[in-house]
Amino acid sequence: MSLLDKLEAVAAARKALLPEDVEVFGTPIDAVYSSTEAKIGDRRILFLGTNNYLGLTFAPECLQAAHVAIDSEGTGTTGSRMANGSYSGHRALEQEFADFYQCHSCIVFTTGYQANLATISGLAGTGDVVLIDGDSHASIYDGCRLSGAEIIRFRHNDMVDLEKRLRRLGDRSRSTLIIIEGIYSMLGDRAPLADVVKLKDTYGSTLLLDEAHSLGVLGKTGQGLVEETGLVGEVDFITGTFSKSLGGIGGYCVSKHPQLDQLRYVSRPYIFTASPTPATIASTRAALRLLRDGVGLRQQLWRNVHQLYSRLDKLGYQLGPEPSPIIATILDTPQQALAIWRGLLEHGIYVNLVVPPAAPEGNSLVRCSVSAAHSSEQMDYVGNAFSELRKTIFQ
Repeated sequence: MSLLDKLEAVAAARKALLPEDVEVFGTPIDAVYSSTEAKIGDRRILFLGTNNYLGLTFAPECLQAAHVAIDSEGTGTTGSRMANGSYSGHRALEQEFADFYQCHSCIVFTTGYQANLATISGLAGTGDVVLIDGDSHASIYDGCRLSGAEIIRFRHNDMVDLEKRLRRLGDRSRSTLIIIEGIYSMLGDRAPLADVVKLKDTYGSTLLLDEAHSLGVLGKTGQGLVEETGLVGEVDFITGTFSKSLGGIGGYCVSKHPQLDQLRYVSRPYIFTASPTPATIASTRAALRLLRDGVGLRQQLWRNVHQLYSRLDKLGYQLGPEPSPIIATILDTPQQALAIWRGLLEHGIYVNLVVPPAAPEGNSLVRCSVSAAHSSEQMDYVGNAFSELRKTIFQ
């Protein structure tokens, strides 16, 4: 089979799953009006699939900071930090993240995906082991592959299975990197962080926690699961992204270990990728301040979460195991999930459709991401739409 034949096979598989008249993946967004509303075709729609948890994409402070940065430093850095140098904003943001987590140091990356790719492949190598939760994000899997280390999966959030695998490693557990997530991106459930910390201490392993979906969401100041559980100092490396609660694009890794800075010299994704633009860095710095002080935003976010999760639960939908800003409705088949997705879009609601192999355990999901910018009335509207669809699709 030629390379192009392989792509034709992908097209055929996609056609078998989805009607030709439906653009589910990469839906064209024709206009964006606010953090919660946009236009698809001739229809005004409610955003419920953007991971914009704190609603900061239109925050005046972030917009103003980006405008100032463009005017003063231009549109881009045109190269990597290793070759072209670090702007003052890059260094300032790294210090602000380190201070935010009370950690020794921080490295800022161009994307959140790159943060995992660079950190994992820089920490682990041939002869080492990475032990990852089975529901880990693709960036974690790819970082593990790039590292050349042995990859071992443990069952999702299963501490018995994790300990069994650590025990089998014997002395190799001391050269093992355990990787978990604060909130998992598909079903919205938390990792049992306290239990993982105990196991990594018992077996002398190193722990990396990806707070991509929990940054800004959990903890008094929005640090994530480490703050909610009081375990900031117990986690070796914390990665995350700017593209969720911070409303931009980019990523970071913070650590209590001073050796983190040496990753700059061994992580190919960091060395060979152009650095974030001045506008991105400036808007992220402004967003981080809003996130840190955003107690009211988090309270509003969780009010919306509980309102929608409770409504869908009462309607009889099978949901993720606990309320979170990611509310996943679990369907029996891709066709069923597609019907819900299309029905919601017809009601003017944009959500995410997730089908195998992207969804865990072969499930099909309709995935909603709730924002602090949503109103209670909007949550009611979404709940009413789900109610109508349940009557028509599950008859």
